[in-house]
Amino acid sequence: MRYPEAVREPVVDDLHGHLVPDPYRWLEDADAAPTRAWLDAQADLWRTYADRLADREAFHRRVAELADVGLVCAPVWRGNRRFWLGQRPGQEHAVVRVAGAGIADAAGATLLDPMALDPTGLTTLDAWHPDRTGERVAYQVSRHGAERAELHVLDVATGRRLDGPIDRCRYSPVVWQPGGGSFFYVRSLPGHSARHRRVYLHRVGSPAGSDTLVFGAGHDETTRFGLGGSDDGRWLVISAAVGSASGNELWLVDVSTGGLRLVHRHPDARAVGHVDRNGRLYVLTNLDAPQGRLCVADAADPRPAGWRDLIPADPDAALSDFVVLDGPRLDRPVLLIARIRRGAAELTVHDLADGRLREPVRLPGAGHVGQVTARPDGHEAWFTYTDSVTPPTVYRVDARTGASGVWAAPPGTADLPAVETNELTCASTDGTPVPVTVISRAGGTGPRPTILYGYGGFGAPTTPTYSAYVLAWVAAGGVFALAHLRGGGGHGAHWHRDGRLDRKQNVVDDFVAVAEGLIRTGWTTAGLLGACGESNGGLVVGAAITQRPELFAAAVCSAPLLDMVRYERSGMGTAWRAEYGSAADPDQLGRLLAYSPYHRVRERVGYPAVLFTVFDGDTRVDPMHARKMCAALQWATKRTAPVLLRTEGGVGHGARGAGRAVGLAADILAFTAAQTGLTLAGEAGKAGDAS
Repeated sequence: MRYPEAVREPVVDDLHGHLVPDPYRWLEDADAAPTRAWLDAQADLWRTYADRLADREAFHRRVAELADVGLVCAPVWRGNRRFWLGQRPGQEHAVVRVAGAGIADAAGATLLDPMALDPTGLTTLDAWHPDRTGERVAYQVSRHGAERAELHVLDVATGRRLDGPIDRCRYSPVVWQPGGGSFFYVRSLPGHSARHRRVYLHRVGSPAGSDTLVFGAGHDETTRFGLGGSDDGRWLVISAAVGSASGNELWLVDVSTGGLRLVHRHPDARAVGHVDRNGRLYVLTNLDAPQGRLCVADAADPRPAGWRDLIPADPDAALSDFVVLDGPRLDRPVLLIARIRRGAAELTVHDLADGRLREPVRLPGAGHVGQVTARPDGHEAWFTYTDSVTPPTVYRVDARTGASGVWAAPPGTADLPAVETNELTCASTDGTPVPVTVISRAGGTGPRPTILYGYGGFGAPTTPTYSAYVLAWVAAGGVFALAHLRGGGGHGAHWHRDGRLDRKQNVVDDFVAVAEGLIRTGWTTAGLLGACGESNGGLVVGAAITQRPELFAAAVCSAPLLDMVRYERSGMGTAWRAEYGSAADPDQLGRLLAYSPYHRVRERVGYPAVLFTVFDGDTRVDPMHARKMCAALQWATKRTAPVLLRTEGGVGHGARGAGRAVGLAADILAFTAAQTGLTLAGEAGKAGDAS
């Protein structure tokens, strides 16, 4: 393949005695004329290649069909109204709907629709927060994928905008005060980066410039703040974590007096808190408990010395969420506890007084449970359940009995393939067992084209969820393997610690070990294996193909980090030093260089086919990573397998419209299929009961 010319410049940095070449630094400037010309040529190359992909349109149709089941989420109850996020088949974006007092249609009415705000589809709804009465909703929107949200306040009954826009509110939590006249929120400082934030109190209708500073002065510029509030509005709970650090601070603010109390501070342990209307503080923490424990204390004296274990740590399951249910129809108040056990969700009901197990909540299978919600003073809770073949479905659990059942099904249906799921374990380089979930078409045998997907970072768990992308691949006869890599979540804090900073190579070793395990056990071969990862997962894939290129026929790196020497200089890189380290530290620089994919590219190596997918509006991971790596691989590879760059405008790292999501997934599948020998021709198993 004839690639666009990319000049290799003699740029070499002397960093702590390391001579670090950077021949494609000029590609960091997206607006420079040479970069624009190179990008235009790469876009032409991708379009020419993509137009020749035999199954591209077929994959697009199949992904669109499987994705068009719609969406329904667990309800949020406020006052006499119920709010929920939903998406009907054919809708480009999910919308916020409301039912209850003052809403004529018992089935609910649309309250917030991103397409009504912007018919181009390039505006996303980042967050929404109804007040305690259900009369008002604060919501945040971003444009063109930039994730620099503006906050507005809407009157629910009239649809009239009461306040906003308040800018610089990127993914801000919102805690309403009783009465709906004011709320606490997080906002970036003017003239600073989006990461430099403070906690403020805003009064609806007043200028944002007059907001009261509540918390954050003197904190590191990368500090992230989380907010929560007690049911009666007396207590404000503030979490403060520097960047991606594994520890945090937890504070209580007595709103009635302004008094501030430190609950928890630890460099390597996290804590989140909730205060009930009786002043009882609940602390979910991994302090002295890597899998998590739930403690109780008095909000008036919240120091760790006074904590009492209510739900002790389970050595085999990570505690992920809890909800208090104390309505008058219960004989005794209870807790609903959510855990992740062996990569799958688990729910149990416990006595609120002593934590004693009352009964497990029966789930439909080994899948993922979304956030658990409850009606204030009630005995019921709602959660969204999904697994590999089950679109998100809302279940209701009655805490009096532990019985659960479907409360709201997805609004659409799809013709699902019959699939089977297998759980494997592969030993990593140091002997650590790495779990793998393997999804395939029922009855298939022998080596097949396989996608190996992994993330392995920031403590984020990977649990099986419904994915049109995965099912379209499996329906065509492919195998999809989800590797539960170190660095991720679901196996406790130690699993994250073993995949960050000086142990980041463990994540790559895990990914490689899974690839070898899939080949050794007959699921696939090196000529049939594709690697896929997004963001931090793109880093893992980039590292894997530069360390073990012979293991893979294809690789897809989506919005990846790849230049680990200069990652701190763009996007949200400065907030990730606790995850990766810093090139400013001599020891950490050496470790970064050891696995940094861009710096491991070597001339005349047989690299697999690689597709980089990036987004012009990405403010988290700068597309320069993929530009530089693409140029390096195009120069270096000795194989005829293509190295391509797909750049998409108008979207960013996060949410996007349904059409854009389908197009991206179809292109990734078509590219991977072409390089691993998968074809949609004569697709079998399209219909049938999923198992």
